[in-house]
Amino acid sequence: MTRMSGNHRSIPRQDVFDFLIRRADRKAGIVYTEAIVTDYESAQGYPGQARITNREQIEAWRGVVERMKQAGAVTIMQIFHCGRIAWKEVNPAGRTIAPSAVIPNQKNPITGAPYPLPEEMSEYEIEHVITGFRETARGAIDAGFDGVEIHGAHGYLISQFLSHYSNRRSDRYGGSLENRFRFTHELIQSVREVVPHDRILSFRLSNWGVVDMDVSLFTDSHEWLKLIAMLSEQPLDALSISTYDFQQSAFETDLTMSQLTRRATALPLFICGKIHDRQTAELALQHADVALFAKSMLLNPGLVEDLRSNKELPCYSSEEANVAYTDEILP
Repeated sequence: MTRMSGNHRSIPRQDVFDFLIRRADRKAGIVYTEAIVTDYESAQGYPGQARITNREQIEAWRGVVERMKQAGAVTIMQIFHCGRIAWKEVNPAGRTIAPSAVIPNQKNPITGAPYPLPEEMSEYEIEHVITGFRETARGAIDAGFDGVEIHGAHGYLISQFLSHYSNRRSDRYGGSLENRFRFTHELIQSVREVVPHDRILSFRLSNWGVVDMDVSLFTDSHEWLKLIAMLSEQPLDALSISTYDFQQSAFETDLTMSQLTRRATALPLFICGKIHDRQTAELALQHADVALFAKSMLLNPGLVEDLRSNKELPCYSSEEANVAYTDEILP
């Protein structure tokens, strides 16, 4: 749950570090960082985002990771590039890049203004961005994280390459799903080289984006299953599937996203989307291996104990979770 709390050195505020440590101390099984941007040039899409590519940033995270691991939590750093979901005022490059020059229909929810027209990435820029992912993953491993999650969901850059909706290229990175997958394949291969096999490398995927949220990023269940099969051939340890609601039917089927995805992969599945109490977690775990809590973990420091005692718990709204994007100190 991104806090956008990075200072001018791209290091989160201490209260954000304290928040992560507190969740580990309260026995969260896995603690994710917010999504960390992958380079100093084009990756940033929101103000105050953090990075982990230099010694100062790595050292700032190292002590936090050690504290979380001492508490028994598995620590995972999530990394991403915003692509077209960016605007030049916050991006050090002063520009926005994407697979294709396609503007989101939705206005920027922070500025209220239209997003700028992104520049179509050259093959040199594709290679440069992949290097940013690789170096960020290296920084996470140096800081001691148990794993790295490549954020390929929610309409950010990797998702933009994968989806026909935002990828209109006519070269080897566009057109067929195999071509649209090429960027993801090259990126995963590069990141795996710096993530040892005794550390986790997971990949996050969704059928929805943070802009144009009513648009399906993939055409149908057949395309989704083909993509899952392709991801399953990569050197990944898990797939993390993000949904609006884990119980909803996926695409044109009567299957949930977990049930559908399971048909095409033997990889461990993480699932999220309106999992908020013990009952919904147990339902989610019928077809997935790990149940992820976002808003509930963000807003309730006692969540794990509440789950153990089967306490009646609310399903928080996105509006209630907007505290994530303020300077307010979280519990």
